[in-house]
Amino acid sequence: MISSMTRQKIAITLPEDQVATARQAVAEGRAASVSAFISQALARRDADEELAETIAEIYAETGQPAEEDRLWARRVLGLEQ
Repeated sequence: MISSMTRQKIAITLPEDQVATARQAVAEGRAASVSAFISQALARRDADEELAETIAEIYAETGQPAEEDRLWARRVLGLEQ
């Protein structure tokens, strides 16, 4: 998806720990480059925001899930503490 998009080079300033995280991802082969790492992070953020909007729409139509439903979901997803 990203490879077919037009790209533009920009300069950004990041906290040192974020730069280190991006460089580590590249060194470990989890990203092709620092630019690719940041692009992937932005794409994930867009997807998260879209999901949050979808959930808000569902809740607006159906209401919030009951506590019993939340507990069931946590149990079947293995999120119980």
